[in-house]
Amino acid sequence: MVLELYLDLLSEPCRAIYIFAKKNGIPFQMHTVDLRKGGQGSGFGELRDGGGEHLSDAFAQVNPMKKVPAMKDNDFTLSESVAILLYLTHKYKVPDHWYPQDLQARARVDEYLAWQHTTLRRSCLRALWHKVMFPVFLGEQVPSEMLAATLAELDVNLRVLEDKFLQDKAFLVGPHISLADLVAITELMHVAAAPSLKGIPSWLRGTIELRQWWERSSSVRPMRSS
Repeated sequence: MVLELYLDLLSEPCRAIYIFAKKNGIPFQMHTVDLRKGGQGSGFGELRDGGGEHLSDAFAQVNPMKKVPAMKDNDFTLSESVAILLYLTHKYKVPDHWYPQDLQARARVDEYLAWQHTTLRRSCLRALWHKVMFPVFLGEQVPSEMLAATLAELDVNLRVLEDKFLQDKAFLVGPHISLADLVAITELMHVAAAPSLKGIPSWLRGTIELRQWWERSSSVRPMRSS
């Protein structure tokens, strides 16, 4: 049976898995799990109020934690985006640069994946909600002090991304793109695309190195097939 992926491409971790599978020619059947759609309708308000197909009893049969992404490979099911990405790298013959065999290079990928989940991912998500989702889609303004703290936190994590991980390299762990870059670029897609977020100091100012990394890593994004 073909690999099954349960995704909503609104979700950054879901996009990372989708892009990885597409770029590496991994055959899969995609099941869209709409995070915005509940039993009585759809909309961004339901993200806040607890709606969404991921909370359905049917999806709970795939992932009892009721979160996307999720994967089903015959009778084996798996959740958590990093775990799924690593499973795919081990099962399929993907180029070594994604998750290098070299012990230290692989450790650098692991280091970034461990760091980003509670830092860059968290601050990107908070910035998107506080600057765009609440005021634009829900009509609620975030207090200026909270918004300033959110954007300052994102600025700090962007600096860490550059100073600690990127440094003077072409990509986050060396001369070739890896899972670390893929995960980072999908987190930053929303930040880069949201017009009202372009006032973030580090993102607008950015150094040449950070901007060049963004351009190199962005080339990994495939067009979604119909």
